[in-house]
Amino acid sequence: MSNEKQNIEKSLSPNDHRRIGKDLDLFSIDEYVGQGLALWHPNGAIIRQEIEDFWKKAHKKAGYQYVYSPVIGLKQLWEKSGHLDHFSDCMYPPMDMAQKNKKEQGAYYVKPMSCPFHVRIYNASPKSYKELPIRYCELGNVYRYEASGGLQGLLRVRCITQDDAHIICREDQFISELSKVFDFGLEINKVFGYDKFKVYFSLRDMENNSDKYIKNEPIWQFAEKSIEKVLKNKKIDYELDVGGAKFYGPAIDVKAIDSNGKEWQCMTIQLDMNLPQKWGMSYIGKDGKKHTPIMLHRAILGSVERFIGVYLEKCQGNLPLWLSPVQVKIIPVSEKHLAYAKKIEKKLSNLDIRAKCDIDVDTIGAQIRKAKLQKIPYAIIVGDKELENNSISVRFRNQKQLNDIKLSDFIKRLKKNIKQKSLDL
Repeated sequence: MSNEKQNIEKSLSPNDHRRIGKDLDLFSIDEYVGQGLALWHPNGAIIRQEIEDFWKKAHKKAGYQYVYSPVIGLKQLWEKSGHLDHFSDCMYPPMDMAQKNKKEQGAYYVKPMSCPFHVRIYNASPKSYKELPIRYCELGNVYRYEASGGLQGLLRVRCITQDDAHIICREDQFISELSKVFDFGLEINKVFGYDKFKVYFSLRDMENNSDKYIKNEPIWQFAEKSIEKVLKNKKIDYELDVGGAKFYGPAIDVKAIDSNGKEWQCMTIQLDMNLPQKWGMSYIGKDGKKHTPIMLHRAILGSVERFIGVYLEKCQGNLPLWLSPVQVKIIPVSEKHLAYAKKIEKKLSNLDIRAKCDIDVDTIGAQIRKAKLQKIPYAIIVGDKELENNSISVRFRNQKQLNDIKLSDFIKRLKKNIKQKSLDL
């Protein structure tokens, strides 16, 4: 490890997600791999998997269809989508495969966004007005060349797992879909304890940067009025962010506030007035004619990396039970209690409860302190009394304790807590 990296780690506050990530062995940024490219260790991978599984189930229930797309695309894809004109500063240089194989036509770019791929999926077959709205979603990796000075642990990275979705709908469905997305996003975030949000209505800056935006004034007016109507109907307090609109349309941006009071982009809902027209997206209406649909870009968590980084700081590493890499630690008082402890570990593991038996020879006090430092929600302690009564004693992370209780009763408690995704133990 370089001296510079060591100095940075020493200066981190205890609640910094980079310190928490190291202490709990969640992730690392490796100098041989590259800046802004996170390596997820087994403990961190469990947190990611739990969040991503929850995300997928919630989206399936809400009527989304999961899709997959590649991480590279031909230059012509990004030219037509407008990304090379408006987003090239954040894109990695192209890979010119023609130098390797003369049969290859054109250069490939690593994708900065998934939207062009989702458009091509839509365009793969004709659509009827009866099929709309169509909601595609993907937890896809995108790559953006963020300036090295702005990189910060998981909060700003170069490989981003974007919880992306695109909703293609008719004009008469737009306000309803926009409203549903907003409610769905708040519902998802509330599971993680976010019940207060700072909402921005992102508009064009026509005085200072009018050339940035695509030219389609009627659609801009329609989009801005529709978003304003949804926010007012829901009685949402919001601030105007003039200049915050994307080049292809206005947006609703919802920001989370970290432990230092800094705002981080979380949910965003954007109207795209660019791709449907550029790619000739259409559906056959009731009148038998082709019509151009409206497309919404939408991310609820923003990016999995940034969301986890902010969340680690929010809960100071004390993750709820359903997200904790180790949910229960089993501590035998002595070697003669080890077989009983291992039996409990196996029973919990068979029920998909992440349990780990501590076989260290440390004192009980030292083992409990270690479990506390590892921020494990529960520590089961088994000694003579528990062995004799076929019971357990449980030490909570918050210092509460239950003595000589039935394992079956504790399992019911665990399963209920996990199922409900409770924030409390």
